[in-house]
Amino acid sequence: MNRSELGAALRVLRDASGKEAKAVARGAVMSASKLSKIETGKLSPSADDVDRILTAIGVSDGVKAEYMDAARAVATEATAWRLIQRAGLHKAQAQLRAVESRMTLLRLFQPALVPGLLQTPEYMRAVLSRHEDLSEATVRETVNARLDRQEVLYDASKTLRFVITEPVLRWLIVPPLVMVGQLDRIISVSRLPNVDVRVVPLDGPKHDIPNHAFVIRDDRAVTVETVHAEVVVTDPRDVGLYIAKFDGFAAHALHGDDMRDLLEGLRDGLLQ
Repeated sequence: MNRSELGAALRVLRDASGKEAKAVARGAVMSASKLSKIETGKLSPSADDVDRILTAIGVSDGVKAEYMDAARAVATEATAWRLIQRAGLHKAQAQLRAVESRMTLLRLFQPALVPGLLQTPEYMRAVLSRHEDLSEATVRETVNARLDRQEVLYDASKTLRFVITEPVLRWLIVPPLVMVGQLDRIISVSRLPNVDVRVVPLDGPKHDIPNHAFVIRDDRAVTVETVHAEVVVTDPRDVGLYIAKFDGFAAHALHGDDMRDLLEGLRDGLLQ
């Protein structure tokens, strides 16, 4: 069942119950326009949205369980990177900028690359240029769009938390001098009052496995980066798993001056 089919099915259930849309929307604690968009397939509902709608309609436990399974499947959407690239990487960056303008809290875990919001232009270009199918114009547009996104770092109304594993800072996917500039950039950004940068060190016992990168925006949605696609998760139960994982790594990471001392040591080693 896709988003449109789920919305249509919810509409059928509501009609069968004899309840007006306004009454169901009120019972589900959402606007009538939001309910309408869900029923017509224009808006993808979260699993929590569907739960509240079904409760407001008053369906049986059996029906509710069936529809919640479908809702959780719809709440996880994957978009292949090739499709994102085909639509335009710079457009994807612009879309992310719009999303980040509406959020208040970002939590990002990255065990592979320096997070995009912390990257220098040189690091961005070096990473993008590895893809032979990207033209110079595409690389330039994407770098410029990502730099525009970084304005969110200076918005005091937002809190941005980054947790990076130490191998990210040692992985020379770029030339050493580019990495030196990148480390300096992270040190500088970490001093912003609304930005928290932490690094999970290689030394010491580990409590968890850094499976893959993910971003949590507020407590509503998680974006997961896989090899072939970008996966968006909105089921509150799944979002909670990622929040717990992020908090666990953050608790075992270096921050503040200890984090900066580590980065300065890595930078000095590269300069030598």
